Amino acid sequence: MTALLRYIIILVLLLPVCLYSCKKEQPGVTGADIMQLPKGFPAMPEPENNRFSLQRWTLGKQLFYDKRLSRNNTVSCGSCHHAALAFSDSLAFSTGDGNAPGTSNAPSLANIGYHPYFTRAGGVPTLEMQVLVPVQEHNEFNTNMIDIVNKLSADPAYTRQAQEAYNRPLDAFVITRALAQFERSFISGNSAFDDYFNNGNQAALNESEKRGYALFISSRTNCSGCHSGFNFTNYAFENNGLYLLYSDSGRMRFTQLPDDRAKFKVPSLRNIALTAPYMHDGSINSLEAVVEHYNSGGQAHPNKSGLVQPLHLTSREKEDIVNFLKSLSDYSFTRDQKFKL
Repeated sequence: MTALLRYIIILVLLLPVCLYSCKKEQPGVTGADIMQLPKGFPAMPEPENNRFSLQRWTLGKQLFYDKRLSRNNTVSCGSCHHAALAFSDSLAFSTGDGNAPGTSNAPSLANIGYHPYFTRAGGVPTLEMQVLVPVQEHNEFNTNMIDIVNKLSADPAYTRQAQEAYNRPLDAFVITRALAQFERSFISGNSAFDDYFNNGNQAALNESEKRGYALFISSRTNCSGCHSGFNFTNYAFENNGLYLLYSDSGRMRFTQLPDDRAKFKVPSLRNIALTAPYMHDGSINSLEAVVEHYNSGGQAHPNKSGLVQPLHLTSREKEDIVNFLKSLSDYSFTRDQKFKL
């Protein structure tokens, strides 16, 4: 055996070890990098049984993009939540397994770790539990956790990763926790507005954007009455007068209270320019049309928020508000390669 042949054999034998080591350690990516909070952001809540680790995050990332979570291996979490769109979709309704039509617009997952409850109607109390909704919905993954566990347990890589991350076999506990771990890292707070507001960089916004922000927080528009705080939402459930009659009962579906009919969780406005179409049903295609809806005061639904009233904005004022909303886009977040396979 020649020296060259021995070298080739040794290299082939060592290659799987090297690849496994590189995948496991992910050089250049650390927990501190992944979970670094922007200026002005509070500490993120974290369950005691799902503290951050790089192994858990890596496992969650693999699961997020794995189409085997659906019955026919056709859609994954990442099919409806695209990193380039702040983990939202560009469709009114995303299609599920077998091209089944969706029933609700896919929301952005940016800063989802701060939300106190999940889905547009708030029917899920923890991020760990959230994935169980699309799993069992016929128009989404159309399957169940038992079948998913059986399917993925046949993959030796997942079996190994589960033990490394949670010291237990791959099961529903591991899958739900790992997915939540990855999603908590979707932290977005590096927009032009953040540079202006948190760093005092006056040049970060132009005059129109500054005027738009002043209008946004004014008592005249009451925008910040619902879209408040670092994440531009108070997480309340409101009706904004989109329709007189709604096909979706919203929050009432869970509470059975008539006062909750057609109320939906107030969305964050971060990256809003990247997440069209808008509203719970994706029925408004542009920010300009959204502003026009609120300018009109909306439909006289009995549960409409008292903050939604005719605004009588001028054309320039409407343009200023749209420009301010566009300044909330965080392109360092949507282009971050660590979120992509």
